[in-house]
Amino acid sequence: MTTTATAADTGAAIAALRAATEAALEAALPPETAWPGTIHRAVRYSLFAGGKRIRPLLVLAAGEAVGGAREDLLPLACAVEMIHTYSLIHDDLPAMDDDDLRRGKPTSHKVFGEAIAILAGDALLTRAFHLLATVPSGVDDALARRRLAATAVLAEACGTGGLIGGQVMDLESEGRAIDTAALERLHRAKTGALLTACVRGGAILGSARPNELEALSRYADAVGLAFQVVDDVLDATESAERLGKTAGKDAAAHKATYVSLHGIERARELASGLLRDALAALEPLGPRAALLAALARLVVDRHS
Repeated sequence: MTTTATAADTGAAIAALRAATEAALEAALPPETAWPGTIHRAVRYSLFAGGKRIRPLLVLAAGEAVGGAREDLLPLACAVEMIHTYSLIHDDLPAMDDDDLRRGKPTSHKVFGEAIAILAGDALLTRAFHLLATVPSGVDDALARRRLAATAVLAEACGTGGLIGGQVMDLESEGRAIDTAALERLHRAKTGALLTACVRGGAILGSARPNELEALSRYADAVGLAFQVVDDVLDATESAERLGKTAGKDAAAHKATYVSLHGIERARELASGLLRDALAALEPLGPRAALLAALARLVVDRHS
């Protein structure tokens, strides 16, 4: 098989996973016509505003790499995208990053008002764990235990030791000088924790062996940090039209970033090094990890 054919096959596989995620998300939410309609419109407005669906793709690719069934992985894939979207809605609020643009569209609070935007984020977070806690009848005990374990991993990543803690540190660091170690801790919590939970949760649902879980965890740690390093570069180099959100926000808010600490070229070198680390971590899985390798490259090579 040629390199071109392999790339085409990988692209088709990623497209299929995206399509499966979109269908599952649609099925997992109440329709806009359900009472109360305003909140369901707000939830759907943000969840289906576009986006690359990298987090659910990581769940599905990691789980299937170790033999997991797609139908067992999709609830977690949907849950992580709901949680990611909730975090974006809240991050854009005037009390947080105060942004008017997300995924090329007005942010939730600009369309529905701050109160409904807050509740839309709350609704998505709640729905995510409702989805994971609703185990279909007939599911065997082993899968139920794996689902509970994956849920615990996700919940920890979203809490004060992960996403929430990272957001607190981000807010408290505005306008202050922090060193590289503190910046890495901030981003491993705010961004990396959820990305790592996607990979680990998918692997757990797929019954990963200990050595596979260890390899996938190292991969996730590298990809999670690389994602934020690239975000910092893009914020400094791309336009709002390309990004789908306000450009230059980090510098305007006097936030410490990999670009402000190291410069653009060194930040790009760090992202490339993290990509190498991620790909090296996948070597024990061989061809089974082809999609995960492609997703790591997508994270580092993206322009939005």
